[in-house]
Amino acid sequence: MKISDEIRTELKFDNKGLITAIAQDYQTGEILMLAFMDLEALEKTVKTGKAHYYSRSRNTQWLKGESSGHFQVVHEMYIDCDADAVLMKVEQLGGGACHTGYRSCFFRTLDGDVVGDKAFDPKDVY
Repeated sequence: MKISDEIRTELKFDNKGLITAIAQDYQTGEILMLAFMDLEALEKTVKTGKAHYYSRSRNTQWLKGESSGHFQVVHEMYIDCDADAVLMKVEQLGGGACHTGYRSCFFRTLDGDVVGDKAFDPKDVY
Protein backbone atom coordinates (compact mmCIF):
# COMPACT_ATOMS: atom_id res chain seq x y z
CA MET A 1 0.00 0.00 0.00
CA LYS A 2 1.17 3.53 -0.67
CA ILE A 3 -0.20 7.06 -0.97
CA SER A 4 0.18 8.31 -4.52
CA ASP A 5 1.54 11.82 -5.01
CA GLU A 6 -1.76 12.82 -6.65
CA ILE A 7 -3.84 11.60 -3.71
CA ARG A 8 -1.42 13.13 -1.18
CA THR A 9 -2.04 16.59 -2.71
CA GLU A 10 -5.82 16.02 -2.83
CA LEU A 11 -6.26 14.99 0.81
CA LYS A 12 -8.15 17.62 2.80
CA PHE A 13 -7.14 17.77 6.43
CA ASP A 14 -9.13 20.10 8.69
CA ASN A 15 -7.70 23.24 10.31
CA LYS A 16 -6.19 21.06 13.07
CA GLY A 17 -4.44 18.85 10.51
CA LEU A 18 -6.86 15.93 10.94
CA ILE A 19 -8.89 13.78 8.58
CA THR A 20 -11.84 11.53 9.50
CA ALA A 21 -11.00 7.82 9.47
CA ILE A 22 -13.58 5.03 9.43
CA ALA A 23 -12.69 1.43 10.29
CA GLN A 24 -14.91 -1.20 8.67
CA ASP A 25 -14.67 -4.97 9.04
CA TYR A 26 -13.17 -6.19 5.78
CA GLN A 27 -15.30 -9.36 5.72
CA THR A 28 -18.70 -8.34 7.11
CA GLY A 29 -18.83 -4.63 6.27
CA GLU A 30 -19.69 -3.77 9.88
CA ILE A 31 -18.60 -0.24 10.82
CA LEU A 32 -16.33 -0.65 13.82
CA MET A 33 -15.28 2.87 14.69
CA LEU A 34 -14.73 6.44 13.59
CA ALA A 35 -11.61 8.33 14.60
CA PHE A 36 -9.15 10.86 13.24
CA MET A 37 -5.71 10.74 11.68
CA ASP A 38 -3.07 13.33 11.07
CA LEU A 39 -0.75 12.89 8.10
CA GLU A 40 1.85 11.07 10.18
CA ALA A 41 -0.72 8.56 11.51
CA LEU A 42 -1.95 7.99 7.96
CA GLU A 43 1.60 7.40 6.76
CA LYS A 44 2.34 5.01 9.67
CA THR A 45 -0.84 3.09 8.85
CA VAL A 46 0.21 2.73 5.23
CA LYS A 47 3.76 1.74 6.18
CA THR A 48 2.95 -0.77 8.94
CA GLY A 49 -0.42 -2.14 7.79
CA LYS A 50 -1.84 -1.48 11.27
CA ALA A 51 -4.26 1.35 12.05
CA HIS A 52 -2.76 4.42 13.70
CA TYR A 53 -4.93 7.31 14.82
CA TYR A 54 -4.67 10.76 16.37
CA SER A 55 -6.41 11.36 19.70
CA ARG A 56 -7.97 14.80 19.87
CA SER A 57 -8.49 14.54 23.63
CA ARG A 58 -4.91 13.49 24.37
CA ASN A 59 -3.30 15.41 21.48
CA THR A 60 -1.17 12.45 20.50
CA GLN A 61 -0.95 9.62 18.01
CA TRP A 62 -1.80 6.09 19.01
CA LEU A 63 -1.61 2.64 17.52
CA LYS A 64 -4.96 0.86 17.80
CA GLY A 65 -4.35 -2.10 20.08
CA GLU A 66 -1.17 -0.86 21.77
CA SER A 67 -2.90 -1.00 25.18
CA SER A 68 -5.62 -3.59 24.62
CA GLY A 69 -3.92 -5.94 22.16
CA HIS A 70 -6.95 -5.45 19.88
CA PHE A 71 -5.05 -4.35 16.76
CA GLN A 72 -6.59 -3.49 13.40
CA VAL A 73 -4.80 -5.01 10.41
CA VAL A 74 -5.55 -2.88 7.36
CA HIS A 75 -6.48 -4.78 4.19
CA GLU A 76 -7.61 -1.89 1.99
CA MET A 77 -7.83 1.90 2.18
CA TYR A 78 -10.07 4.32 0.29
CA ILE A 79 -10.75 8.04 0.27
CA ASP A 80 -14.14 9.59 -0.32
CA CYS A 81 -15.04 11.80 -3.30
CA ASP A 82 -14.16 15.00 -1.42
CA ALA A 83 -10.85 13.54 -0.17
CA ASP A 84 -11.74 14.52 3.40
CA ALA A 85 -12.35 11.05 4.84
CA VAL A 86 -10.49 7.75 4.82
CA LEU A 87 -12.19 4.35 4.89
CA MET A 88 -10.12 1.41 6.06
CA LYS A 89 -11.24 -2.17 5.61
CA VAL A 90 -9.66 -3.89 8.59
CA GLU A 91 -9.33 -7.21 10.32
CA GLN A 92 -10.16 -6.53 13.95
CA LEU A 93 -7.94 -8.66 16.16
CA GLY A 94 -8.91 -9.37 19.75
CA GLY A 95 -12.30 -8.78 21.27
CA GLY A 96 -13.42 -5.54 19.74
CA ALA A 97 -12.78 -2.06 18.47
CA CYS A 98 -14.60 -0.03 21.14
CA HIS A 99 -12.79 1.01 24.32
CA THR A 100 -16.05 0.36 26.22
CA GLY A 101 -15.80 -3.36 25.44
CA TYR A 102 -18.09 -3.67 22.42
CA ARG A 103 -17.01 -5.03 19.05
CA SER A 104 -18.21 -1.82 17.36
CA CYS A 105 -18.41 1.70 18.74
CA PHE A 106 -21.87 1.84 17.13
CA PHE A 107 -23.67 -0.39 19.64
CA ARG A 108 -26.58 1.92 20.60
CA THR A 109 -29.60 3.27 18.74
CA LEU A 110 -30.77 6.87 19.07
CA ASP A 111 -33.48 5.53 21.38
CA GLY A 112 -30.74 4.29 23.70
CA ASP A 113 -31.25 0.60 22.98
CA VAL A 114 -28.07 -1.45 23.18
CA VAL A 115 -27.91 -3.58 20.04
CA GLY A 116 -24.36 -4.90 20.38
CA ASP A 117 -22.79 -7.46 22.67
CA LYS A 118 -19.85 -6.90 24.96
CA ALA A 119 -16.74 -8.45 23.45
CA PHE A 120 -14.44 -7.89 26.42
CA ASP A 121 -14.29 -6.23 29.81
CA PRO A 122 -12.37 -2.95 29.50
CA LYS A 123 -11.15 -3.31 33.08
CA ASP A 124 -9.19 -6.36 31.98
CA VAL A 125 -7.30 -4.60 29.17
CA TYR A 126 -6.89 -0.93 30.15
